[in-house]
Amino acid sequence: MMKKPIFTGSSVAIITPFDSQGNIDYEEFGRFIEFQLENKIDSITVGATTGEGSTLSDEEHREIIRYCVEKVNHRVPVIAGTGSNDTGYALDLSLFACEVGADALLLVTPYYNKTTQAGLIKHYSYIADRVSKPVLAYNVPSRTGMHCTAETYFELSKHPNINGVKEASGDFSMIAKTRHLCGDDFYIWSGNDDQIVPLLSLGGQGVISVFANIAPRVSHDIVDFYVNGKVKESSDLQIRYIDLIENLFKEVNPIPVKTAVRLIGFNPGTFRMPLCEMGEKNFIAMQNAMKDVGLI
Repeated sequence: MMKKPIFTGSSVAIITPFDSQGNIDYEEFGRFIEFQLENKIDSITVGATTGEGSTLSDEEHREIIRYCVEKVNHRVPVIAGTGSNDTGYALDLSLFACEVGADALLLVTPYYNKTTQAGLIKHYSYIADRVSKPVLAYNVPSRTGMHCTAETYFELSKHPNINGVKEASGDFSMIAKTRHLCGDDFYIWSGNDDQIVPLLSLGGQGVISVFANIAPRVSHDIVDFYVNGKVKESSDLQIRYIDLIENLFKEVNPIPVKTAVRLIGFNPGTFRMPLCEMGEKNFIAMQNAMKDVGLI
């Protein structure tokens, strides 16, 4: 039976708001989830890189997944960021996410200790064998030092419970080869907001988006226009926002986007160290880019 994609469109890689004591601010998080849903977001990805998942305690990570699932209440798919460089821990967190009703699991490739391509296949297959919800890999070599190959994706595509990948390598030759090898047994979402349209042109399903935190409707529309045959409108939107997207990555994500969320009227609070406040020069450039497209 052919696999169906977890979603088509834009999934916001949602930030985690903190209060003045540095604890998760669930009231603000709930308000921000509603803002996303009101503005046509197609899915929510919680507790991943942009959500500062790597500095959430185990208890916090589990609670924010649970809260998000309950708050969204089946209005769109919720994807839980449950990746780790420890396969056993990634499985434990993934099992919990399944238990509380997440619709899918996003698992970054192991980082620091890394592994071989054979190890990647074992890592993902081990988890996918034991969970009840579909698994998405996440390939982001700039953060992990690991790079998946098209041949590895082909092996993973054979697993009935591995749905696809969030691709942030920017390697379009590899992505094209993956599409050739895997067809519709393995779906691809862009992990780079400046490359949504190029990836759609190779048969991608959309984006798991940082930019959507501040412009959910735009991120949705870029994909929606494309899949409905309005390629020029999609491309024009991608290009209109390209300067802002570039500014959202001038410092380590989620520093700029969390700062930008404050500028559109929410209270995302502090960062978890080692992340820190945005530099003034980059802040001014980002603020100007937001003004240029009418976001503030």
